[in-house]
This record gives sequence, structure tokens and C-alpha cells, in this order.
Amino acid sequence: ACTAGRLVPARADAKEESSSLLVHPEMMEPLHRLELLHMTVFSLGFSPCGKFLAAGNSYGQIGIFSLTAALSIEATEENQKPIFTFQAHNGPVYSLVSTSRQLISSGTGDVKGWIWNDLVKKSCKEAWCRRTSFGTRLDIPEINSLIVNQKDNSLLMACGDNTVQIMDLESGTFTQTLKGHTDYVHCLAMRSRNNECVSGSEDGSVRLWDLRTASQVQMIEPYKYEECSRPQYDKWIGCVTTDSDWMVCGGGPALTLWHLRSVTPTTVYPLPGSQHQVMFHQDLILSAGEGAVINHCQISGEVKTKVPCTPPSVFSLLVNERSQEHKVLVAAGSSNTIDVFTNFGYRAFSLRFS
Repeated sequence: ACTAGRLVPARADAKEESSSLLVHPEMMEPLHRLELLHMTVFSLGFSPCGKFLAAGNSYGQIGIFSLTAALSIEATEENQKPIFTFQAHNGPVYSLVSTSRQLISSGTGDVKGWIWNDLVKKSCKEAWCRRTSFGTRLDIPEINSLIVNQKDNSLLMACGDNTVQIMDLESGTFTQTLKGHTDYVHCLAMRSRNNECVSGSEDGSVRLWDLRTASQVQMIEPYKYEECSRPQYDKWIGCVTTDSDWMVCGGGPALTLWHLRSVTPTTVYPLPGSQHQVMFHQDLILSAGEGAVINHCQISGEVKTKVPCTPPSVFSLLVNERSQEHKVLVAAGSSNTIDVFTNFGYRAFSLRFS
């Protein structure tokens, strides 16, 4: 589910309820068209070889697309459809991340592992499933974001119970819980050199955590800075990324470049609406959110270009760094399409759930 551009807890039983209804075969086609019309693609992930793309949608499905086929000069419309789609979760697939062997997906309260070699052969047997511990809560919070810490092979999860939970991928055991946020956590980024992670939350704060001690080492509240604050959009933080001593975050407050050592907002970007995704790429900062554009921003503060895209709101933005031959930028959001940018300055074509 999505409210004001933000992910909110979804009803885990909604899909089960709808699947229990008996639908006349003649109604299936119009209903499927309606599903596609109202679909949101929340998450994207590339295979270890970089030749395949996984996309997770609001109906709990994961579609596997062949980039090799779609990028071929002989590609047809059929090559822009999934080679394989399967039901992964009861509710939306909020996040996807790949390891050297597995695709990991998160939903409402659960995280699952799938073997990439099986997926490309159109087999969807789950390798493992873990449910996070949410104590005495009656509702089951969603897991909004996943990242892998390569240093110790652990999985970090941004959770709807205001915590960041950490799981050892080798044993499948939950090893740490980072507590401090007072509202649900939207986004995560690694600061690998320092063995730290950064989390952004609905509470308006960005927090830096030392993963060796599971303790908070820094907190920034962008909405309290006059140059960043936009009260009309509220205070929530929806995206964050880091590069050494630099961080970019946005959401309710304006997208802003911060120097972490001095805790100084050095550049505020004049972008309308809320940003849901941000990344450093070469000498640029790429961002997307409300509005059907990918923003190419310079460190100096200039918005170099706004590249049109299909989704009216973008929830996932990813560069394929795993294969030079298939190096593309992909963007997805409130649409059943996934835009593919071969030259990052324009949309080459779109993949689509069908």
C-alpha cells in the first residue's frame, strides 16, 4: 500500500481473501487488466551475472526478465515480458537484493531466499523463509528495505516496527536489532569503510549506526534545518545514500547533500515533490520520486537534466553494475512497466508485467 508517496503496512490477508473468491472465467480477463492498471512495482534486483532482472510488485509477485533478450537487436515485444512470474509473498514485495547465489525478497513480516539458478530455469522453490520477531505487536509490520553487508555476510532490514534488524545469512539467525527510531524505517544505506549503516525514518531522522557495537553514533534531523525543511510535505525521510563522508537524503525535506563529519547541509536541490530513491553515479546524483522523471543532479546543486519516465511516481531506481554488456539504469513505480535506460539520458524501452 502507498500513502502520500510512502510505503505503509499492507494487510497480509488481503491477497488470501481475494483468491478465495470464485470468479467466472469470462470475468478473469477484465479483472487481470484492472490488476495491471493498478499495479505498483516496488522493488528491482539484478542477477549475479547481470543478465536477468527481478521485479517485485504490489500483488506479491516477482517477475524475472531476460535483459539479454530484451537488449538484443532482434528483440520483440514478447522479449519485454517476464520469462517467468511467481507468487512470492501474500502482500507487496517491498524490497529485493541479490547475493552471489540468491535473490532475497521482503514482504509483510517475512523475508525469503530464492536460488537464482532455479529462477532462470523457471523454478520458484523457496530456499528459506524467516519471519522477523515483532514482540507483542498485534499487527505485522512490513520490511521496507534490504541491504547486504558484504563484510560479515549479514542482511540488514528496515522494519515497520521502528527498528533495523540484522540477520546472519549463513545461519539464518537474527543477531542484532538497532533501536532508536520512533516511527517506521523506510530506507537503508551502507557506509562500508566505517562498518556503519545509515537509516532514514518516518520520524524525520537519519541515524548512523556502528555495526560492530550495534549502537547509534550520529543523528541528523533535516526537517529542523530551515534550508531543508518543507512543512507541506512533512518530515519523513524516504531515501538515503552515502559516499565516504558524504550523504544525500530526502523525502518530506528537500533532497540535500550533507557532509557527515561536520553535519552540514552543503547543497539543497530545487526539486518539486518528494524523492523516494537516490544514488551516487559517477559525478552525478540520480534521484526519482513524485513525478515521471529521473533527476540528474550535479554536486554543485545544478539539476543537469530531467529524463522522462513512464511511472507517475518512482519507487525503485537501480544501475546494473554486474555486467558491462548489460549495463542499464532501470526505474519502476506506480505502473506495471519498468523503464530501461541504455544511455542514461533517455528511455530506450520498457519491460512490463503482462
